[in-house]
Amino acid sequence: MASIRKHRGKFQVRVRRQGHPTLTRTFNTQADAKEWATFQERQADRGELGPSRKELETITLADLVIRYRNEVVPGKRHGVTDTFALNLFLKHSICKKTLAALTPVDFTSYRDERLNKISPASVRRHLTPIRHMFRHAQEVWKLPLSMNPLVGAKVVNADKRRERRLRENEKARLLEAGKKTRNKLIIPIVRFALETAMRRGEILSLRWRDVDEQRATATLLETKNGHSRVIPLTDTALHILRAVAPEEKDEDATVFPVPANALRLSWERLTRRAKIDDLHFHDLRHESISRFFEMGLSVPEVASISGHRDMRMLFRYAHANHASIRAKLRLIGQDEGISVS
Repeated sequence: MASIRKHRGKFQVRVRRQGHPTLTRTFNTQADAKEWATFQERQADRGELGPSRKELETITLADLVIRYRNEVVPGKRHGVTDTFALNLFLKHSICKKTLAALTPVDFTSYRDERLNKISPASVRRHLTPIRHMFRHAQEVWKLPLSMNPLVGAKVVNADKRRERRLRENEKARLLEAGKKTRNKLIIPIVRFALETAMRRGEILSLRWRDVDEQRATATLLETKNGHSRVIPLTDTALHILRAVAPEEKDEDATVFPVPANALRLSWERLTRRAKIDDLHFHDLRHESISRFFEMGLSVPEVASISGHRDMRMLFRYAHANHASIRAKLRLIGQDEGISVS
């Protein structure tokens, strides 16, 4: 309710509403004071005064992050990755602030600080679960947040598309170096990636029940874009699966029971042992897609295997082999009687 009192020749208004901070203002006339008080009360009745800061003053950002990490993240598909990002975020001093004290400027400053240390793509990945956390806090937990404070903390990626493909003898060097790896599944995973263009996460989440040997297909239910797809398996891919299959298969078991971090570390050791620089595991997908095009598959056919729904993104992966192009041009030149040196 509102109260008006005369003080030193002016009219002081105080508006109190449960769950909201007290509002005060001074006017020269009583009419203006009443008009302002009525307006503020109507805003409160319509829920337009903004959220109560009292509840937000009792919760730190760290409290919110820990609750989200423990209650929500375990049920997410990328739970392990999100947990890593949130645990890293908890070490920052911003997490000591209360939700009432947080502003968008805090997160733009945090973003700029991180951009000085890691790539824009990494910053975006680290901010994504935090952005989702605030949305969940508003929509599900009904915390009285007036806005998502990450609204202005956007990250613009520089165009650093990779065009890395396997160079001469690099596959042979990987396979040779793989003979000394302790984990005997690493080389089968590498070869399977080259045969199928599957992402690392898709390979590691593949289960025996998803493999149909008779139809020579693998069904991916969990993919990056959320759309399932069926991948045709080459004879080589089938041979790899048969080689790693246990005598008694558990249909619910993963085909390649290797933790994501273990594969990452094994890949780093493998490339070092093979003396290959700047080769990412994801480059195997790039290589595989490019080979599909060089085999003569059409864009829709390659897209059905790779899972790309945006053809522009597909072309960014599929860089044709320049030697193959020169060979085709040489044949065309010979057919037309043109000398090609």
